[in-house]
Amino acid sequence: MKKVLKAVVVILLVIAAVIAAALILLTVREYRPEAVETLKPADGTETLKAGDTFTMLTYNTGYAGLSRDEDFFMDGGEKVMPDSRELVEHNLKGITSVLREQKADVYFLQEVDLDSKRSYHLNEKEYYEKELGLPGIFAYNFKCDYVPYPLPPIGKVESGLLTMTGIGMSEASRISLPESFTWPVKTCNLKRCMLETRIPVGGGDKELVLINFHLEAYDSGEGKIAQSKMLAQKLEAEYKKGNYVIAGGDFNQTFEDMDKYPVHSRDNWTPGVVGKNDIPEGFSFAVSDNAPTCRLLNGPYSGNYEDSQVYVLDGFIVSDNVEVKELENIDTQFEYTDHQPVRMEAVLIQ
Repeated sequence: MKKVLKAVVVILLVIAAVIAAALILLTVREYRPEAVETLKPADGTETLKAGDTFTMLTYNTGYAGLSRDEDFFMDGGEKVMPDSRELVEHNLKGITSVLREQKADVYFLQEVDLDSKRSYHLNEKEYYEKELGLPGIFAYNFKCDYVPYPLPPIGKVESGLLTMTGIGMSEASRISLPESFTWPVKTCNLKRCMLETRIPVGGGDKELVLINFHLEAYDSGEGKIAQSKMLAQKLEAEYKKGNYVIAGGDFNQTFEDMDKYPVHSRDNWTPGVVGKNDIPEGFSFAVSDNAPTCRLLNGPYSGNYEDSQVYVLDGFIVSDNVEVKELENIDTQFEYTDHQPVRMEAVLIQ
């Protein structure tokens, strides 16, 4: 009996030592970005002036791994990653075909992987840039040597935001958003940010400030609120300078008075609600409910909104010196990712 007890103690000590070593390694290797990091501007050559009409598209690409037949463990599904590299390649081609069809002057993409186990280490940034023939600016939203959960584990993740445009820019920055988690969870969790690009507007001293973002999804709510407040402060500061300002991406929140797609069950992931009081004076939401922009990944997409939970979580915030001419959620039937793109046509008011 003593030998058995001794063996159990040894095994437990070994397990504890392994866990401690893993925590130390994750802590030492934790991605710790600066509050603001300067990025090299993309080398676009096109210009923009007051009175010009331009188009923008925001699209959460789901690392090309969350197509219509997939589910995900964090949403109540079972899968951790797609079944094959070929599926990810198929989805990349499909997402690119959507981007081409919905030709835009500026693309905001979220969940673009550089080197992740879940997308078979394909460099999706390079793929989109090559296929669309556009330069891009990338900012990490998630960078971890090894995410040790669930089983099988997620593993290595390098992923983030990508802004692509042929319009010339003067500056670009990664601006850190407040973290939603504490140690030790934060060591292998997302470090969300705003990807800011600044475009000179010809004929004056104003700039068009573009902010690509992907706010928190799976926290208890405080992180999302803190991130939304910081985004609002950034918008207000740029507006006070007299600039044109557009922020867009995945809010991971639905919008006030938008109830076309009701929540079927509160037992599943449920988004918060963002409203007019959450953005500064001089700004408005550019969002639409003509089609949902996200589906719950608790199972494959059913093909209808009654059997699959859907939401409107994606869109834009625009300053009142930007006139929105057209806005549409593009219905792709969630063929290649769990989100659908939002396309906006706008003009800079002179």
